[in-house]
Amino acid sequence: MDTTDPDIWFDEQGVSSHALMAVDVRAAQSGALLGELEAVVAEIKRAGAGKRYDCIIGVSGGVDSTYLALQAVKLGLRPLAVHFDSGWNSELAVDNIHNLVTRLGLDLFTHVIDWREMRDLQLAFLKASVANADTPTDHAFGWVAYSQAKKYGVKYILSGANFASESILPSSWGYDAGDAKHVRAIHKRFGSIRLRTYPLVGLLKRNLWYPEIRRIKTIAPLNLMPYVYADAKRAIVEEVGWRDYGGKHYESVFTRYFQGYYLPHKFGFDKRLAHYSSLIMSGQMTRDEALDLMATSNYPDDLRRQDHEFIAKKLGITSAELDEINDLPPVSYRAYPNSEKSMARVFSLTAAAGKALRRLRILR
Repeated sequence: MDTTDPDIWFDEQGVSSHALMAVDVRAAQSGALLGELEAVVAEIKRAGAGKRYDCIIGVSGGVDSTYLALQAVKLGLRPLAVHFDSGWNSELAVDNIHNLVTRLGLDLFTHVIDWREMRDLQLAFLKASVANADTPTDHAFGWVAYSQAKKYGVKYILSGANFASESILPSSWGYDAGDAKHVRAIHKRFGSIRLRTYPLVGLLKRNLWYPEIRRIKTIAPLNLMPYVYADAKRAIVEEVGWRDYGGKHYESVFTRYFQGYYLPHKFGFDKRLAHYSSLIMSGQMTRDEALDLMATSNYPDDLRRQDHEFIAKKLGITSAELDEINDLPPVSYRAYPNSEKSMARVFSLTAAAGKALRRLRILR
Protein backbone atom coordinates (compact mmCIF):
# COMPACT_ATOMS: atom_id res chain seq x y z
CA MET A 1 0.00 0.00 0.00
CA ASP A 2 1.10 3.56 -0.64
CA THR A 3 -0.02 7.14 -0.18
CA THR A 4 -2.64 6.96 -2.93
CA ASP A 5 -4.65 6.25 0.22
CA PRO A 6 -4.53 9.69 1.88
CA ASP A 7 -5.46 8.17 5.25
CA ILE A 8 -2.55 5.72 5.43
CA TRP A 9 0.01 6.09 8.21
CA PHE A 10 3.11 4.18 9.27
CA ASP A 11 4.43 3.34 12.73
CA GLU A 12 8.02 3.80 13.87
CA GLN A 13 8.96 0.45 12.28
CA GLY A 14 7.49 1.50 8.94
CA VAL A 15 4.50 -0.84 9.25
CA SER A 16 1.39 0.60 7.59
CA SER A 17 -1.93 1.18 9.31
CA HIS A 18 -3.51 -1.33 6.93
CA ALA A 19 -1.07 -4.08 7.91
CA LEU A 20 -1.63 -3.35 11.59
CA MET A 21 -5.39 -3.66 11.15
CA ALA A 22 -5.09 -6.91 9.19
CA VAL A 23 -3.15 -8.92 11.79
CA ASP A 24 -6.13 -11.19 12.47
CA VAL A 25 -6.06 -12.56 8.93
CA ARG A 26 -3.59 -15.36 9.67
CA ALA A 27 -5.80 -16.66 12.47
CA ALA A 28 -8.73 -16.86 10.07
CA GLN A 29 -6.58 -18.78 7.60
CA SER A 30 -5.18 -21.22 10.17
CA GLY A 31 -8.28 -23.37 10.39
CA ALA A 32 -8.70 -22.47 14.07
CA LEU A 33 -12.26 -21.37 13.40
CA LEU A 34 -13.44 -24.59 11.79
CA GLY A 35 -15.31 -25.45 14.96
CA GLU A 36 -17.27 -22.23 14.60
CA LEU A 37 -17.96 -23.09 10.97
CA GLU A 38 -19.47 -26.41 11.99
CA ALA A 39 -21.73 -24.65 14.48
CA VAL A 40 -22.83 -22.08 11.90
CA VAL A 41 -23.58 -24.78 9.31
CA ALA A 42 -25.61 -26.73 11.88
CA GLU A 43 -27.64 -23.61 12.72
CA ILE A 44 -28.29 -22.86 9.03
CA LYS A 45 -29.55 -26.42 8.53
CA ARG A 46 -31.74 -26.19 11.63
CA ALA A 47 -33.27 -22.85 10.60
CA GLY A 48 -33.87 -24.11 7.05
CA ALA A 49 -35.38 -27.48 7.98
CA GLY A 50 -38.50 -28.17 5.91
CA LYS A 51 -37.86 -25.23 3.57
CA ARG A 52 -36.94 -25.39 -0.09
CA TYR A 53 -33.61 -23.61 0.59
CA ASP A 54 -31.65 -23.03 3.77
CA CYS A 55 -29.46 -20.15 2.55
CA ILE A 56 -29.00 -17.59 -0.20
CA ILE A 57 -25.74 -17.06 -2.10
CA GLY A 58 -25.23 -14.13 -4.45
CA VAL A 59 -23.19 -15.33 -7.43
CA SER A 60 -21.34 -12.99 -9.78
CA GLY A 61 -19.18 -15.55 -11.57
CA GLY A 62 -16.11 -14.41 -9.62
CA VAL A 63 -13.73 -16.57 -7.59
CA ASP A 64 -15.07 -15.83 -4.11
CA SER A 65 -18.78 -16.44 -4.73
CA THR A 66 -18.08 -19.47 -6.94
CA TYR A 67 -15.85 -21.10 -4.35
CA LEU A 68 -18.34 -20.26 -1.60
CA ALA A 69 -21.15 -21.99 -3.49
CA LEU A 70 -18.95 -25.04 -4.04
CA GLN A 71 -18.06 -25.26 -0.34
CA ALA A 72 -21.66 -24.69 0.76
CA VAL A 73 -22.80 -27.71 -1.25
CA LYS A 74 -19.93 -29.80 0.12
CA LEU A 75 -21.03 -28.82 3.63
CA GLY A 76 -24.50 -30.19 2.91
CA LEU A 77 -26.28 -26.83 2.59
CA ARG A 78 -29.10 -26.19 0.13
CA PRO A 79 -28.48 -22.71 -1.28
CA LEU A 80 -30.51 -20.71 -3.75
CA ALA A 81 -28.08 -18.93 -6.07
CA VAL A 82 -29.14 -15.37 -6.90
CA HIS A 83 -27.71 -12.97 -9.44
CA PHE A 84 -28.26 -9.33 -10.35
CA ASP A 85 -27.99 -8.82 -14.09
CA SER A 86 -26.94 -5.19 -14.37
CA GLY A 87 -26.43 -5.42 -18.11
CA TRP A 88 -22.63 -5.49 -17.79
CA ASN A 89 -21.95 -9.24 -17.57
CA SER A 90 -19.18 -10.54 -19.79
CA GLU A 91 -20.01 -13.61 -21.88
CA LEU A 92 -17.47 -15.53 -19.81
CA ALA A 93 -19.28 -14.59 -16.59
CA VAL A 94 -22.56 -15.89 -18.00
CA ASP A 95 -20.84 -19.17 -18.90
CA ASN A 96 -19.17 -19.45 -15.49
CA ILE A 97 -22.45 -18.93 -13.64
CA HIS A 98 -24.20 -21.45 -15.90
CA ASN A 99 -21.46 -24.04 -15.33
CA LEU A 100 -21.56 -23.44 -11.57
CA VAL A 101 -25.29 -23.96 -11.08
CA THR A 102 -25.39 -26.84 -13.59
CA ARG A 103 -22.49 -28.77 -12.07
CA LEU A 104 -23.77 -28.27 -8.52
CA GLY A 105 -27.45 -28.74 -9.34
CA LEU A 106 -28.47 -25.37 -7.91
CA ASP A 107 -31.54 -23.31 -8.65
CA LEU A 108 -30.68 -19.82 -9.92
CA PHE A 109 -32.76 -16.67 -9.61
CA THR A 110 -31.64 -13.77 -11.80
CA HIS A 111 -33.08 -10.29 -11.46
CA VAL A 112 -32.76 -8.46 -14.77
CA ILE A 113 -32.81 -4.69 -14.30
CA ASP A 114 -34.71 -2.31 -16.58
CA TRP A 115 -31.82 -1.26 -18.80
CA ARG A 116 -33.16 2.25 -19.44
CA GLU A 117 -33.09 2.94 -15.70
CA MET A 118 -29.73 1.24 -15.14
CA ARG A 119 -28.16 3.11 -18.04
CA ASP A 120 -29.45 6.44 -16.74
CA LEU A 121 -28.22 5.76 -13.20
CA GLN A 122 -24.82 4.46 -14.33
CA LEU A 123 -24.29 7.50 -16.55
CA ALA A 124 -25.32 9.77 -13.67
CA PHE A 125 -22.60 8.29 -11.43
CA LEU A 126 -19.99 8.76 -14.14
CA LYS A 127 -21.06 12.36 -14.66
CA ALA A 128 -20.86 12.89 -10.89
CA SER A 129 -17.14 12.08 -11.23
CA VAL A 130 -17.03 10.12 -7.96
CA ALA A 131 -14.77 7.19 -7.13
CA ASN A 132 -17.73 4.99 -6.19
CA ALA A 133 -19.01 4.77 -9.78
CA ASP A 134 -19.84 1.05 -9.52
CA THR A 135 -22.50 1.75 -6.87
CA PRO A 136 -25.53 1.14 -9.16
CA THR A 137 -24.63 -2.56 -9.39
CA ASP A 138 -23.38 -3.03 -5.82
CA HIS A 139 -26.41 -1.36 -4.22
CA ALA A 140 -28.94 -3.52 -6.05
CA PHE A 141 -27.14 -6.85 -5.53
CA GLY A 142 -27.88 -6.77 -1.81
CA TRP A 143 -31.58 -6.17 -2.44
CA VAL A 144 -31.80 -9.26 -4.66
CA ALA A 145 -30.43 -11.46 -1.88
CA TYR A 146 -32.74 -9.98 0.77
CA SER A 147 -35.84 -10.14 -1.44
CA GLN A 148 -35.33 -13.83 -2.19
CA ALA A 149 -34.55 -14.62 1.45
CA LYS A 150 -37.83 -12.97 2.41
CA LYS A 151 -39.75 -14.79 -0.34
CA TYR A 152 -38.61 -18.25 0.77
CA GLY A 153 -38.39 -17.62 4.51
CA VAL A 154 -34.61 -18.13 4.47
CA LYS A 155 -32.73 -16.79 7.48
CA TYR A 156 -29.16 -16.84 6.20
CA ILE A 157 -27.38 -15.06 3.37
CA LEU A 158 -23.86 -16.33 2.69
CA SER A 159 -21.39 -13.66 1.59
CA GLY A 160 -18.16 -14.27 -0.30
CA ALA A 161 -16.45 -11.43 1.58
CA ASN A 162 -13.18 -12.65 3.07
CA PHE A 163 -10.09 -11.49 4.94
CA ALA A 164 -7.69 -13.50 2.76
CA SER A 165 -8.04 -11.35 -0.35
CA GLU A 166 -9.97 -8.34 0.96
CA SER A 167 -8.68 -7.48 4.43
CA ILE A 168 -7.15 -4.29 3.05
CA LEU A 169 -9.33 -1.84 1.14
CA PRO A 170 -8.99 1.90 1.83
CA SER A 171 -12.27 3.58 2.70
CA SER A 172 -10.94 6.69 0.95
CA TRP A 173 -11.09 4.86 -2.38
CA GLY A 174 -14.87 4.75 -2.46
CA TYR A 175 -18.05 5.07 -0.43
CA ASP A 176 -20.71 2.78 1.00
CA ALA A 177 -22.82 1.47 -1.89
CA GLY A 178 -25.66 0.85 0.56
CA ASP A 179 -26.46 4.56 0.97
CA ALA A 180 -29.76 5.02 -0.87
CA LYS A 181 -29.81 8.75 -0.09
CA HIS A 182 -26.53 9.16 -1.95
CA VAL A 183 -27.83 7.15 -4.92
CA ARG A 184 -30.98 9.29 -5.11
CA ALA A 185 -29.01 12.53 -4.82
CA ILE A 186 -26.64 11.75 -7.66
CA HIS A 187 -29.45 10.53 -9.89
CA LYS A 188 -31.54 13.62 -9.13
CA ARG A 189 -28.60 15.82 -10.12
CA PHE A 190 -27.47 14.00 -13.26
CA GLY A 191 -30.23 11.56 -14.26
CA SER A 192 -32.88 12.18 -16.86
CA ILE A 193 -35.63 9.59 -16.25
CA ARG A 194 -37.54 8.41 -13.21
CA LEU A 195 -36.31 5.29 -11.41
CA ARG A 196 -39.54 3.30 -11.25
CA THR A 197 -38.19 -0.22 -10.73
CA TYR A 198 -34.56 0.16 -9.63
CA PRO A 199 -34.40 -1.41 -6.12
CA LEU A 200 -33.37 1.27 -3.63
CA VAL A 201 -32.91 0.02 -0.05
CA GLY A 202 -32.72 2.62 2.72
CA LEU A 203 -30.45 2.48 5.77
CA LEU A 204 -33.14 1.39 8.22
CA LYS A 205 -34.46 -1.32 5.93
CA ARG A 206 -30.97 -2.63 5.18
CA ASN A 207 -29.66 -2.45 8.74
CA LEU A 208 -32.75 -2.88 10.92
CA TRP A 209 -35.74 -4.31 9.06
CA TYR A 210 -34.04 -7.22 7.32
CA PRO A 211 -31.46 -8.27 9.96
CA GLU A 212 -33.47 -7.60 13.13
CA ILE A 213 -37.19 -7.63 12.30
CA ARG A 214 -37.04 -10.27 9.55
CA ARG A 215 -34.04 -11.88 11.33
CA ILE A 216 -32.11 -12.49 8.12
CA LYS A 217 -28.43 -12.84 8.97
CA THR A 218 -25.50 -12.32 6.61
CA ILE A 219 -22.40 -14.36 7.37
CA ALA A 220 -19.02 -14.81 5.65
CA PRO A 221 -18.12 -18.53 5.77
CA LEU A 222 -14.82 -18.06 3.92
CA ASN A 223 -13.52 -16.38 7.08
CA LEU A 224 -14.31 -19.55 9.03
CA MET A 225 -12.19 -21.87 6.89
CA PRO A 226 -8.71 -21.88 5.40
CA TYR A 227 -9.10 -19.82 2.23
CA VAL A 228 -6.12 -19.85 -0.11
CA TYR A 229 -6.97 -17.83 -3.20
CA ALA A 230 -4.82 -19.83 -5.64
CA ASP A 231 -6.15 -23.14 -4.29
CA ALA A 232 -9.72 -21.83 -4.56
CA LYS A 233 -9.15 -20.96 -8.22
CA ARG A 234 -7.73 -24.42 -8.89
CA ALA A 235 -10.69 -26.10 -7.18
CA ILE A 236 -13.39 -24.23 -9.10
CA VAL A 237 -11.57 -24.79 -12.41
CA GLU A 238 -11.43 -28.53 -11.77
CA GLU A 239 -14.82 -29.04 -10.15
CA VAL A 240 -17.21 -26.58 -11.82
CA GLY A 241 -15.42 -25.70 -15.06
CA TRP A 242 -14.68 -22.11 -14.08
CA ARG A 243 -12.51 -20.00 -16.42
CA ASP A 244 -10.31 -17.07 -15.36
CA TYR A 245 -11.00 -13.44 -16.29
CA GLY A 246 -7.45 -12.20 -15.77
CA GLY A 247 -8.28 -9.91 -12.85
CA LYS A 248 -10.27 -9.73 -9.61
CA HIS A 249 -13.89 -8.66 -10.27
CA TYR A 250 -13.30 -8.63 -14.03
CA GLU A 251 -16.43 -10.74 -14.56
CA SER A 252 -18.28 -7.46 -15.25
CA VAL A 253 -17.23 -5.45 -18.30
CA PHE A 254 -17.99 -2.20 -16.48
CA THR A 255 -16.17 -3.23 -13.29
CA ARG A 256 -13.18 -4.30 -15.37
CA TYR A 257 -13.09 -0.86 -17.02
CA PHE A 258 -13.86 0.89 -13.73
CA GLN A 259 -11.04 -0.81 -11.81
CA GLY A 260 -8.60 -1.18 -14.68
CA TYR A 261 -8.87 2.32 -16.15
CA TYR A 262 -11.39 4.73 -14.59
CA LEU A 263 -10.02 4.64 -11.03
CA PRO A 264 -6.30 4.71 -11.93
CA HIS A 265 -6.81 7.35 -14.63
CA LYS A 266 -9.03 9.75 -12.68
CA PHE A 267 -8.05 9.12 -9.06
CA GLY A 268 -4.74 7.26 -9.13
CA PHE A 269 -6.34 4.31 -7.28
CA ASP A 270 -5.11 0.86 -8.34
CA LYS A 271 -7.11 -1.78 -6.50
CA ARG A 272 -4.42 -4.37 -7.21
CA LEU A 273 -2.45 -2.68 -4.41
CA ALA A 274 -5.16 -3.58 -1.92
CA HIS A 275 -5.74 -7.08 -3.29
CA TYR A 276 -2.06 -8.02 -3.37
CA SER A 277 -1.47 -6.43 0.05
CA SER A 278 -4.28 -8.57 1.46
CA LEU A 279 -2.69 -11.70 -0.01
CA ILE A 280 0.67 -10.68 1.49
CA MET A 281 -0.95 -10.30 4.92
CA SER A 282 -2.55 -13.74 4.64
CA GLY A 283 0.80 -15.30 3.68
CA GLN A 284 -0.25 -16.13 0.12
CA MET A 285 2.10 -13.80 -1.74
CA THR A 286 5.44 -12.16 -1.08
CA ARG A 287 5.97 -8.44 -1.39
CA ASP A 288 8.51 -9.01 -4.17
CA GLU A 289 6.00 -11.10 -6.12
CA ALA A 290 3.42 -8.35 -5.71
CA LEU A 291 5.84 -5.67 -6.90
CA ASP A 292 6.65 -7.75 -9.97
CA LEU A 293 2.95 -8.05 -10.78
CA MET A 294 2.43 -4.32 -10.25
CA ALA A 295 5.10 -3.69 -12.88
CA THR A 296 2.89 -5.42 -15.46
CA SER A 297 -0.64 -4.71 -16.68
CA ASN A 298 -3.59 -7.05 -16.39
CA TYR A 299 -5.67 -4.71 -18.57
CA PRO A 300 -4.14 -4.59 -22.08
CA ASP A 301 -4.67 -1.43 -24.13
CA ASP A 302 -6.57 -3.25 -26.87
CA LEU A 303 -9.04 -4.67 -24.32
CA ARG A 304 -9.39 -1.26 -22.67
CA ARG A 305 -10.20 0.38 -26.01
CA GLN A 306 -12.69 -2.39 -26.80
CA ASP A 307 -14.39 -1.93 -23.40
CA HIS A 308 -14.37 1.85 -23.83
CA GLU A 309 -16.23 1.64 -27.13
CA PHE A 310 -18.64 -0.99 -25.80
CA ILE A 311 -19.49 0.97 -22.64
CA ALA A 312 -19.96 4.25 -24.51
CA LYS A 313 -22.31 2.56 -26.99
CA LYS A 314 -24.35 0.88 -24.23
CA LEU A 315 -24.65 4.16 -22.35
CA GLY A 316 -25.88 5.90 -25.49
CA ILE A 317 -22.98 8.33 -25.77
CA THR A 318 -20.01 8.66 -28.10
CA SER A 319 -16.54 7.42 -27.32
CA ALA A 320 -15.38 11.04 -27.24
CA GLU A 321 -18.09 11.94 -24.71
CA LEU A 322 -16.97 9.11 -22.46
CA ASP A 323 -13.41 10.44 -22.73
CA GLU A 324 -14.67 13.87 -21.67
CA ILE A 325 -16.43 12.38 -18.66
CA ASN A 326 -13.33 10.43 -17.66
CA ASP A 327 -11.24 13.61 -17.90
CA LEU A 328 -13.49 15.61 -15.57
CA PRO A 329 -11.80 16.53 -12.27
CA PRO A 330 -12.38 13.95 -9.51
CA VAL A 331 -15.12 14.80 -7.02
CA SER A 332 -15.53 13.52 -3.45
CA TYR A 333 -18.74 11.67 -2.63
CA ARG A 334 -19.17 14.24 0.14
CA ALA A 335 -19.99 16.81 -2.55
CA TYR A 336 -23.40 15.13 -2.84
CA PRO A 337 -26.04 14.48 -0.16
CA ASN A 338 -25.34 11.27 1.74
CA SER A 339 -26.09 9.46 4.98
CA GLU A 340 -22.53 9.22 6.29
CA LYS A 341 -23.28 11.15 9.49
CA SER A 342 -26.50 9.22 10.03
CA MET A 343 -24.88 5.82 9.75
CA ALA A 344 -23.37 5.81 13.23
CA ARG A 345 -26.77 6.66 14.71
CA VAL A 346 -28.46 3.99 12.59
CA PHE A 347 -25.94 1.34 13.66
CA SER A 348 -26.40 2.37 17.30
CA LEU A 349 -30.18 2.18 16.91
CA THR A 350 -29.88 -1.17 15.16
CA ALA A 351 -27.77 -2.61 17.99
CA ALA A 352 -30.18 -1.35 20.65
CA ALA A 353 -33.26 -2.53 18.75
CA GLY A 354 -31.70 -5.92 18.10
CA LYS A 355 -30.86 -6.34 21.78
CA ALA A 356 -34.41 -5.37 22.79
CA LEU A 357 -35.99 -7.72 20.26
CA ARG A 358 -33.82 -10.63 21.35
CA ARG A 359 -34.71 -9.94 24.98
CA LEU A 360 -38.43 -9.87 24.17
CA ARG A 361 -38.15 -13.18 22.37
CA ILE A 362 -36.33 -14.70 25.34
CA LEU A 363 -38.99 -13.40 27.73
CA ARG A 364 -41.75 -14.82 25.58
